[in-house]
Amino acid sequence: MPQEVFLLKLGEIALKGLNRRAFEDVLLKNIRRRLQSAGEFSVTSRQSTVYVVPKDDGADMDLAEDRVSKVFGVVGYARAGVAEKDLQKICERAAEYLADQLEEISTFKVECKRSDKQFPYKSPEVSAQVGGYLLEQFPHLQVDVHHPELTVRVEVREQYAFVHGDTKPGAGGIPVGTGGKAAILISGGLDSPVAAWMMAKRGVELTAIHFASPPYTSELAREKVKRLLQKVAQYAGRIKFITVNFTHLQEEIRDKCPEELSTVILRRFMLRAAERVARDEGCSALITGESLGQVASQTIQAIACTDAVATMPVFRPLIGWDKSEIVKVCYQIDTYDISIEPYEDCCTIFTPKHPRTKPILHFVESGEQAIDGPALLEESLAQLETEWVMP
Repeated sequence: MPQEVFLLKLGEIALKGLNRRAFEDVLLKNIRRRLQSAGEFSVTSRQSTVYVVPKDDGADMDLAEDRVSKVFGVVGYARAGVAEKDLQKICERAAEYLADQLEEISTFKVECKRSDKQFPYKSPEVSAQVGGYLLEQFPHLQVDVHHPELTVRVEVREQYAFVHGDTKPGAGGIPVGTGGKAAILISGGLDSPVAAWMMAKRGVELTAIHFASPPYTSELAREKVKRLLQKVAQYAGRIKFITVNFTHLQEEIRDKCPEELSTVILRRFMLRAAERVARDEGCSALITGESLGQVASQTIQAIACTDAVATMPVFRPLIGWDKSEIVKVCYQIDTYDISIEPYEDCCTIFTPKHPRTKPILHFVESGEQAIDGPALLEESLAQLETEWVMP
């Protein structure tokens, strides 16, 4: 009998009807893959609960908890002690397993869920017996059924009983791999890692495309982006990271195109390049971290001029967010400190002094004619660097 397991609670997956089994299968594969570095675990699903059971004493339960807390598709989880289905042993296991938590509080209550209807005691009886035993073992405690500091939960299931404290929140969303595949245009700023995380939460498998312009951007800037992707990968799983060299193209735009339109023209070429790479990688959409009105290239008019070159959908999950909302998620996924490191970015070099905030499409298209765009694009796409970023 294992001494400790994880009980993972499903969210949206439970509402998927006839497709539910397909979503669960992907979720179980994702959990198993994510737990590989923490040891050997059995991962099974029954009655809207995923059981994660260590196969031996060598499993790193703390690392495993960190891993399962970041798997999309899990709405909540509990680290639970295991007991035989005997009421006295359940009481003893609850006192032993939750001793540290019970010593630090003054009020509690017990709730029981009895999935095994053959168990001879009903849920209220189990709650009363466990509660009485805990009061004997921890005399400083009092029962508060309305606002307890800790809810002791007993789950009597098919093979064993489980005891644990309050369920902790999981990552939510749906399993990565159930929402198709898309390419995120990733920079070293605050926004694009959050956009990537949000789309992964909706089940999208990510490919990351980064634009570099050496020597104007350094290898440190690229490593910064890689570290951001490693944070996102803790939730999204492994991410293919593709770097596109845009130096010559950017120099040509700087030297020959209208200065006030150079940012929009650059964004259009980024979208063209990203779409080519995305199609080669089997992606069906592009993702950007743009937020409406945040900078000159993110006005409605500028976005319309940029999207005019796209033939696949461009998702902008942050389009209606303000900076404080974005920063809040940065802290949640631990990307903020990396994002504010002062390394140069491809989008911020050669920035015009007075960019056009309401560009008109035919003027932008005319301005592009000053350079040999197709040839420059092919040159950039011939200089791709590819690697995998692991969680």
